Amino acid sequence: MPIYEFWCQDCHKKASFLIKRVSAPFTPKCPTCGNTNMVRTVSRFAYHKSIKTVWEESSEPTLTLSPDYYKDPRNIGRWAEKRFKEMGIEMPTFLQEKIQAAREGELPESLKDLKSAIPDTAYH
Repeated sequence: MPIYEFWCQDCHKKASFLIKRVSAPFTPKCPTCGNTNMVRTVSRFAYHKSIKTVWEESSEPTLTLSPDYYKDPRNIGRWAEKRFKEMGIEMPTFLQEKIQAAREGELPESLKDLKSAIPDTAYH
């Protein structure tokens, strides 16, 4: 199933379309303006980095992280994993599972579901 990119000649926007079969007839329609006067463009290719490469390029997390650091889901939980390791404590299995699920794109439960984890004592 290829993804083709088209450029709208009216509104000058680019759009991507997933085609189920290469041989299937297809007439692209601009999602912005609805025009069918579109021209196929050369698509960019994907380049996937290993987790090791991503971590090497982003370096160790610090207090002055760039705002984009945690936009990469592979960095989710990295700080917690490092701290557990430094303290010589094994990270609980449920926490490892939550971090892995977040890295794979699964959204965490809402904050209401985490209410039971909040201590009753107020901190001042």
